[in-house]
Amino acid sequence: MSGRFRGIVERRAALEQAEAARYAGKFDGSGKLSPRQRLARLFDGGLFEELGRFERNDSEPSAIAGDGVITAVGRVDGQLVYAYSQDYTFLGGSLGQVQARKIVAVQDLALAHAAPVVALIESGGARIQEGIDALDGYGQIFSRNVASSGAVAQIAVIFGSCAGGASYAPALMDFIVMVEGRSRMFVTGPDVIRAVTGEAVSFEDLGGSAVHSGTSGVVHFVAKDEVSAIERVKTILGYIAPGREVVASDGGRRSPNPFWRNKDADIDAILPDLPSKSYDMHALIDAVCDAGSVVECQESWAQNCITAFARIDGRAVAVVANQPKVKAGCIDIDASDKMARFIRTCDSFRLPIVTFVDTPGYLPGVAQERGGIIRHGAKLLYAYGEARVCKLTVVVRKAYGGAYIAMGSKALGADRVFAFPTAEIAVMGGDAAVRIIAKKELAQSDRPDELLRRKVEEYRATVMDPLVAAGKGYVDDIVLPSETRARLSACLMAEDDVKRSFFRHGNIPL
Repeated sequence: MSGRFRGIVERRAALEQAEAARYAGKFDGSGKLSPRQRLARLFDGGLFEELGRFERNDSEPSAIAGDGVITAVGRVDGQLVYAYSQDYTFLGGSLGQVQARKIVAVQDLALAHAAPVVALIESGGARIQEGIDALDGYGQIFSRNVASSGAVAQIAVIFGSCAGGASYAPALMDFIVMVEGRSRMFVTGPDVIRAVTGEAVSFEDLGGSAVHSGTSGVVHFVAKDEVSAIERVKTILGYIAPGREVVASDGGRRSPNPFWRNKDADIDAILPDLPSKSYDMHALIDAVCDAGSVVECQESWAQNCITAFARIDGRAVAVVANQPKVKAGCIDIDASDKMARFIRTCDSFRLPIVTFVDTPGYLPGVAQERGGIIRHGAKLLYAYGEARVCKLTVVVRKAYGGAYIAMGSKALGADRVFAFPTAEIAVMGGDAAVRIIAKKELAQSDRPDELLRRKVEEYRATVMDPLVAAGKGYVDDIVLPSETRARLSACLMAEDDVKRSFFRHGNIPL
């Protein structure tokens, strides 16, 4: 071996020894993985190509090669993925000019190759001693986050602290995963808040996973530990990555999912006989979709609606639904934001949107109106109206007023709208409608209760019955719950065939 070759080998060995020394004793019994172990867990076989390994900031007295971030490229379930993992053992993972330059390089490569970016984050924020250079570094990263939005998938995993400017990069990404009891995100920490406002708050109560998953709605998934967090990233990529559906070899048509168990006998029994009685929409979604395929997003926030990834006969879909079990399935400010963002994100990654509707309307109240339900509710209208993917809607029970329009109606571009026999489609519920329409008759009647009951039955038959909507073309067909899966699967297969035909003629990309 020549002296020049030997010098490189020795330098690499020295880097590995320095890194091992820096990591020594920091992870024993803590449940934490090193930055390099996190990448190894993410990539197939633990193999990845490290980028910019020798980059460093020589103006920093304690400078190290790599400058506190490992940037890499590899494959996740065979798919090309770029990633960066911040090294919190060096200056708390703080971001400086060199670290920013390395992250930006990875973002640019991912965008150029149309590959996802995974950010494994643990950082105290901007490197104070680098001043404006550090701030500009964040600006460069944010700029790439925006440029990549809707073009390539961006997923962030928060392993520890994510403070100050560091918190905005994940917020600009598509999905955020936090680790229960370990992750913390905030713009200003407890000490600053106490000094400025006098409020005393712990790190966990300010920016822990429970706060951001259940109160702020910032985070999409919470994992019990670091390994589970990385596995969740792989699961998400499996849904939003192109061409990940289960496919057969017969001209591209899907074969039945081997994990699907026929539950048709149970589906019809999920809905209660009384229209006023609640039920869990999760049961219906689980019964229609492939067994074990439903992965709920933001499950602890705005629980009056459901957003989830799922598969139907192996085809990845985005599921949006009202949840009658919480607030009767009413749409409020948080539910509007949650559904709208999920729809727009899934539209970007060409996931068909399957909507299950059961809502009496928008949540009434002074707080909702003053909080801007009109402004937030408009986001949901915009999301459905803008989405260009296949949109399939199932009206399960109630679909009243503006909420009927907002939840994937024909007017907003739904490709197919199905309704169960239990569906009720109208401006408002029968009782409330009759009290307005027949107000004078009820006031003058000797038997107002009997008249009200008769009028409500008449209103339901002539206005609310799904056959009325079907007769006007607003609903394509009335289906039984047990038929839903087959009908949705057929629509998805037809959509795939249309896309394939267009692609062959060079009109639109797959």
